[in-house]
Amino acid sequence: RAAPEARDARDKLFVQEGRKVFKEVVPMVADLILQQLDRLSLAPEQLRRMWLHQANAGMNRLIASRVLGHEAEPDESPTVLDTYANTSSAGSVIAFHKHSQDLAAGDVGLICSFGAGYSVGTVFVRKAA
Repeated sequence: RAAPEARDARDKLFVQEGRKVFKEVVPMVADLILQQLDRLSLAPEQLRRMWLHQANAGMNRLIASRVLGHEAEPDESPTVLDTYANTSSAGSVIAFHKHSQDLAAGDVGLICSFGAGYSVGTVFVRKAA
């Protein structure tokens, strides 16, 4: 814990500019996903589902549309924000847990989280037979 007299000191606060982050993170994450797809010799059309970081629904819609080339259906990029709100990096894994039971053998999906400091992590998954 921080000492009460230092708790709100400027050097102790982590502040981000929301609009700036939105404008910079959306293309950065979408480009990273597309690069990873290319590296894995997968086309965006092969993604059955994308479980994206659950901090901002608008951000997720834009990322998904940039990756897929069309506005994502709720089934393609499900959200759990309405139920759990922003759960930080756990959001994409919660979305995966809640929205993966219907995948067929061979289906490919993406779990992607991003956050403070513009960090991004992606994991591609394929349903086993």
